[in-house]
Amino acid sequence: MKNMKTTTLLFVMLASIAATSTQAMADTQWQQTHPAREQVNQRLNNQNQRVHNEVKQGDMSKRKAARIHHEDHRIRQEERRMASHHNGHITKQDQHIINNQENRVSNQIGQ
Repeated sequence: MKNMKTTTLLFVMLASIAATSTQAMADTQWQQTHPAREQVNQRLNNQNQRVHNEVKQGDMSKRKAARIHHEDHRIRQEERRMASHHNGHITKQDQHIINNQENRVSNQIGQ
């Protein structure tokens, strides 16, 4: 009985370690060296998916979706411009500005 508990505990620990190491390996080099830009891009991708879902469900017109996509595209361009001034990285202040812009766009989704 004790041997079975030890084996089970060992298996759970190994599975946990494997899951953690798989997640760490899933990050690309770019994601690891540009975490702020990765966060911005992930959020833009999430908002893009939300817009697609709203249109698919009939809760948003295609015209409004196009306008939001245009705003997201402008934010992405600004993020790239900001990064070009800092050797491919964005500053905390840049990220704050972009997050505020994303918040305004995000609030338009679902209304």
